Amino acid sequence: MKKLVLASLILAVLVVALGAYTRLTDAGLGCPDWPGCYGFLSVPKQEAHIEQAVQAFPERPFEAHKAWNEMIHRYFAGALGLFILVIALLSLFNRQPNRPLKLPLVLLCLVVFQGVLGMWTVTMKLQPIVVMGHLLGGFTVLSCLFLLYLRLTNYRIPGGDAGLRPLARYGVLGMLIVFAQIAFGGWVSANYAALACTQLPVCEAGWMEKLDFAGAFSIGEAHDYEFGTHSYAERMTMHVVHRFGALITFIYLCWLAIKLYARASSSLFKQLSITLVLVLGLQVALGISNVVFSLPLWVAVAHNIVGASLLLVLVMLNYSLYRKT
Repeated sequence: MKKLVLASLILAVLVVALGAYTRLTDAGLGCPDWPGCYGFLSVPKQEAHIEQAVQAFPERPFEAHKAWNEMIHRYFAGALGLFILVIALLSLFNRQPNRPLKLPLVLLCLVVFQGVLGMWTVTMKLQPIVVMGHLLGGFTVLSCLFLLYLRLTNYRIPGGDAGLRPLARYGVLGMLIVFAQIAFGGWVSANYAALACTQLPVCEAGWMEKLDFAGAFSIGEAHDYEFGTHSYAERMTMHVVHRFGALITFIYLCWLAIKLYARASSSLFKQLSITLVLVLGLQVALGISNVVFSLPLWVAVAHNIVGASLLLVLVMLNYSLYRKT
C-alpha cells in the first residue's frame, strides 16, 4: 500500500506539472470536447480524421501540439484516478490494523470531482472559476496523498518537542494562507493576468488609481473565456492582490519558521523550519523571475511545482505538530 501511495504521489506531481504546462501553453482547449479529442480517443493523425475534426469543430482550428499537450495531461490524470481507485478498494476490502480508511475514500471522491471539473473546464470553455477550482482540486489531491503516505509511515515525533504543540494552530493558519495564495495565483493564471504588471515591486505608475476589486473578482458572461474577458484594470488588480498575498505569505511563514526553529529541541523540526524557508525563498525568486523575464514557460511551470512543494512542507509540519508523541 505504501509503495502504491508513493507511486500515486509521484504521478500526482507530474499531473500538476502537466496541468500547469497545458494551461501556460494555451492548450486548455487543445481538444474542444471531452473525454476524447475532436471525436476520437486520441489526437487525430490521419488527414481524413483531421479534416473530419475541422468540420466537426469549425470554431476551433486543429493544432496538433496543443491537442497533444491536453491529451497527455488527461492520460496521466486518468492513470492517477485508477491508482487512487485501487488504493480505495484495497483500503475498503483488504482491511488491516492501522491502515487508514476514511482518507482513501475521501481521495476517491476528490479525484472523481476533479474529473468532473476537468470536463467542465472544456465544456464551459475555460471559465475562470472552474479552471481555478481544477487547480485547487489538483493541489488538494496531492496534499491528501502526501498525508496518506505520512499516515502509512512509522515514525515518532521526539518527545522533547511536545512543547511545540501550542504552535500547531499557527501551522494550520500558515497552510491556509498558502492555500489562499495558490487560489489567488490560480485566479491570475485563469484570467491571463500574469503579465498585467511588468514592473517591481508592485506595478506600473498610477496602479492605485486603477484598482477595481469588484470587477477583478467577478465572473463575466462569455461564450469562450480563452485569453480572458476582464479589462486591464481588473487584471492588474488581480495581479496586485497576488503580489501583496505573496508578501503576507512570506512574512508569516518566515516568522513561523523562526519560531519553530527557536523552540525546537530535535533535528526534525529544525530541518522542517529550514526546509520551509528554503522552499519559500525559491518560490519568491521564481515569482520575481516570472515578472522580470516575462513569464518564461519553465519558470512558470516551476512556480506551480514549488508552490505545491511549499504546501506539502506545511502538510508535513502540521502532521508532525499534531501527531501524538
